[in-house]
Amino acid sequence: MFTGIIERMGTIESVISSGTNRTFEIIADFPDEIRVDQSIAHDGVCLTVTHETRTQDQTRYRVTAVAETLQKTRLGEWQAGDRVNIERCLRAGDRLDGHFVQGHVDTTAVVDAIEDLDGSWMIHFSTDPSYATLLVNKGSVCVNGVSLTVVEAGSAGFSVTIIPYTWEHTNFHALRPGMRVNLEFDILGKYIARILSQRPGLYQGA
Repeated sequence: MFTGIIERMGTIESVISSGTNRTFEIIADFPDEIRVDQSIAHDGVCLTVTHETRTQDQTRYRVTAVAETLQKTRLGEWQAGDRVNIERCLRAGDRLDGHFVQGHVDTTAVVDAIEDLDGSWMIHFSTDPSYATLLVNKGSVCVNGVSLTVVEAGSAGFSVTIIPYTWEHTNFHALRPGMRVNLEFDILGKYIARILSQRPGLYQGA
């Protein structure tokens, strides 16, 4: 479980293909805090550390993405040199500064436009219309692992506003129109949508 509050950005050192899987070697400045079998969210995708080596200032570690993950996310587009948003899992007793994030990406969205608002940035994304019911104005959404508030939800997209700190400390400053991002919708909204889809008459007549 995660919260969508990014701790660091890591750099992809290498990409290794093996069958339908891809293994990524990543460098991050967590010198003493990454261990084998640990779950870490990378651009919002929960991946398990399979190998790690440490120096005084940083850790080099490996994670593997299977075919389903590569198909549902933009991890298949990762290349050496790319910067990724990193969050370690939530510890019991920590403050929940974002919202509940599972690290299970639902789909991807495409950057339509980025507006410079002279102090913040508004990013407009397009999505498959079938996900429209999972986005609501002022609701939560996780984009590339970052917990954000939806400014406006439409039938085929949504917009968010990015403050300077988030812009500088995540890979949002590298986004350009046409690029894809990972999306995870609010788990509470997904459960409600599932219940209503199975029992469409549940709340009729209220």
